[in-house]
Amino acid sequence: MSTLSNIKPLGDRVLVKPSEVKETKKGGIIIPDTVKEKPVEGEVMAVGLGKFSDSNIRLTMEIKVGDKVLYGKYSGTEVKIEDVEYMIMHTDDILAVIG
Repeated sequence: MSTLSNIKPLGDRVLVKPSEVKETKKGGIIIPDTVKEKPVEGEVMAVGLGKFSDSNIRLTMEIKVGDKVLYGKYSGTEVKIEDVEYMIMHTDDILAVIG
């Protein structure tokens, strides 16, 4: 059983696998990894149960596993699970669902 299947984000958090950064060439020069822009697109791998409203009612999550999402450039916390980079972030950090 994979460790990823044992990860369950809390509250309104989601676990996102960032999309691969495509190698960028400008004028025949390959841009090193240190200056490449951080991806702002990824796939949702796990979701929490949702946060509670002020009246103590659990709000349903709009995001589901498998959604392709856009998120803020500096959102979330980077984590490494089984040598793969993921982001854990609040749903408020997700700007849009793609497709």
